[in-house]
Amino acid sequence: MAVHVVTAGENLWKISTMYGVSIQTIVELNGLPSANTIAPGLALYLPDNLPPLRSYRIKAGDHIWKLAQQFNINPAAIVAVNPGVHPTQLVIGQTINIPSPIKLDMATLGFLVPSSEVANLTTLNSLASQLTYLAVVAYSFTEEGYAYNQVEDKAIVARSNQLNIVPLLMIRNLAGTDFSAELAGRVLGNPSYRANLVASIVNLATQRGFGGVSIDFEFIPPARRNDFILFLTALKNGLGGLLLHVNVHAKTADIPTNRIIGAYDYAGISHVADLVAVMTMDYGYPGGPPDPIAPIWWLEHVIQYSLTQINPRKLQIAMALYGYDKVVGTNKTHALSVTAAQNQAISLGGPIEFDDYAKSPWYRYWHGSEEHVVWFEDIRSFIEKYRLIDIYQLAGTTFWQISLPAPQNWAYLSKNINVVKRIV
Repeated sequence: MAVHVVTAGENLWKISTMYGVSIQTIVELNGLPSANTIAPGLALYLPDNLPPLRSYRIKAGDHIWKLAQQFNINPAAIVAVNPGVHPTQLVIGQTINIPSPIKLDMATLGFLVPSSEVANLTTLNSLASQLTYLAVVAYSFTEEGYAYNQVEDKAIVARSNQLNIVPLLMIRNLAGTDFSAELAGRVLGNPSYRANLVASIVNLATQRGFGGVSIDFEFIPPARRNDFILFLTALKNGLGGLLLHVNVHAKTADIPTNRIIGAYDYAGISHVADLVAVMTMDYGYPGGPPDPIAPIWWLEHVIQYSLTQINPRKLQIAMALYGYDKVVGTNKTHALSVTAAQNQAISLGGPIEFDDYAKSPWYRYWHGSEEHVVWFEDIRSFIEKYRLIDIYQLAGTTFWQISLPAPQNWAYLSKNINVVKRIV
């Protein structure tokens, strides 16, 4: 598929004619509010007949003919999509594009916060071929370590199993609606409460038909760093053949005393867990200044550090299906889906800007005397993140969260990536 960035004066009829794609297809693939209005800077994803474009970083001993064999493509096709790259003078460390019928294999995980049963099942049915795992965000635990269900999820679990999507019981250290450092610290630091938590999670997972567990404990007190590993080890032993998936805050260095990232011993967690998802989101965080959701330079630094501690075949990075609308000079933040962010820009008349260093779209508008800046993700930023997964040969990605509309992402995934299904 092609990416077309709208310029001033263009309309969908002109773009439709240029690419030979119907206006209705463009509207549906990009989640546009109508066929009547677009905005300068809007990135549109359009179907084409070209093979997927893989990303590859040159290693010692690589040659164009060798890569052509590996990716089942003519050497001339590689040369054609890499202008400026001399086929006999490849440089170790340079990244090239390779058109190839061999798609990138990856494991995907979608987070789902249960809402209405009809909406949940509609979402699952529409994404059945694009998800390996589904983390059902519906569990927390008491101060004595007893896990409990917050929202009914039986229909979601049953339908996931029918669709060959492995459902995971996702449990968080929530007190009310907020993550609680105190709750995590109290339970992890007490051997009896920790044992209660392990036993109750295992019982819930097995009794309710889950294929594993996804742990999302945030703001764990740094003093509980080793206790967290003890908990994960006991949990993995209790789960037996069920999958253990662990979400961790993103970092580019280990700072054991830091209140946000200090409790995450990446190497220790990787040793125990089947998959580790680094939460590469919220570089621009709620309440903070306007910044990209996940600038590509930061994400690559996180990956590079993570790979010093985590096996790449266990490592997932996170993708945000949302954006943040922030009032400049305040801590006011409004979250909205990537499609809602895009369509708000269209309704305002644009333009949408693109930060080439961050590989992220953004725009500015005024509401009365309030200046708003909106950073979000679009097809261009999604593609850059998939490229890094390919370059570093990671296990895959997670999506927060799949009830948020993001048609560009799912269209790209469907055409260019082979989502592996776990045999359970």
